[in-house]
Amino acid sequence: MRCQAKWLLALVILLFLVPAQAHHGWVGGETIEIEGTITHVRLGNPHGEVQLDVDDETWTVEIGQPWRNERAGLAEGDLVEGVELRVSGEHAGERLLKAEQLWIGEEHYVLYPGRI
Repeated sequence: MRCQAKWLLALVILLFLVPAQAHHGWVGGETIEIEGTITHVRLGNPHGEVQLDVDDETWTVEIGQPWRNERAGLAEGDLVEGVELRVSGEHAGERLLKAEQLWIGEEHYVLYPGRI
């Protein structure tokens, strides 16, 4: 009986971990690149988001956590409304992109070095 309880507990833990990984991790989607103008910014945890106007469509771009953005070289004020942004990352849904790297002008920022 004790062995069955351990297996049941392991199964319950696994069931809770799989959806969390699917939401927060990359799940093998297509890598794409988009370019547009930032129309809205929300920085912070668990990750930041910017809204981009891309050919009159609004895209949501998930960027890194504050420490990851800083490590990539982004400074406060780099991601603000009106900035032209080119982003490469995983296409994670309709008009949703998980940024792996981005460009502001000629400046290149790598948020997830192991992904490119």
